[in-house]
Amino acid sequence: MNIDVISVLPGMFTALTEHGVVGRALSTSRSNSRPTDSIDFRVWNPRDYTEDKHKTVDDRPYGGGPGMVMMAEPLAKTITAIREFRGGSDSGLDNKAYQAKVVYLSPQGRAVDQKLFGSVASENLILLCGRYEGVDQRLLDAEVDEEWSIGDYVLSGGEIAAMVVVDALVRLVPGSLGNDESANQDSFSEQIDGLLDCPHYTRPEEYAGMVVPDVLLSGDHAVIKQWRCEQSLQSTQAKRPDLLKKKD
Repeated sequence: MNIDVISVLPGMFTALTEHGVVGRALSTSRSNSRPTDSIDFRVWNPRDYTEDKHKTVDDRPYGGGPGMVMMAEPLAKTITAIREFRGGSDSGLDNKAYQAKVVYLSPQGRAVDQKLFGSVASENLILLCGRYEGVDQRLLDAEVDEEWSIGDYVLSGGEIAAMVVVDALVRLVPGSLGNDESANQDSFSEQIDGLLDCPHYTRPEEYAGMVVPDVLLSGDHAVIKQWRCEQSLQSTQAKRPDLLKKKD
């Protein structure tokens, strides 16, 4: 799985590549060699694909108005460079044949959820991070397959949204977590029928006058599983009843 991000602020992604579970899982290479791991993550700066000395990637909007708009040409050249790199001669692929979904992170896009992430977890993705007032519509019309949103609010750019997407996707790649069952039991996963996760407890058995439920100390795995299912339903009913309305 290849994940390529287009951003004018590539340094922001060190939060992903240098920290935590996702940082360890990401196969980040800053050399020309191609990693053989299951995930290859790279960030591409469109300023590297400009031709003027100022490395301009934005300009004033036609029709007037505040702010700047990201220009189509540098972004299109960046997408082409990604396809050429991923589908280069040593890979045996023609760059036009390289299959990757181009996604624009936008508040106007489709709301992401666990089901969406699960459906694309094995696909190659090119994530486009907008800035300023947005991206020239002609680039979106010509190059973008889908628009995704992480919520009904506006951020300063698409980088944080892209990091959310990458984090959620990497967790679903087998071997990225210490135990693959961790992802299977997360809230919204298919294994718990799209409901919320159950409560979890660890040592000590008593904390601030509160004790671990006896069932978790029983050693009876069938009873524990049943309890967790019940708790998952109760938690969903209390916190996200809308999820239950979608069920039979």
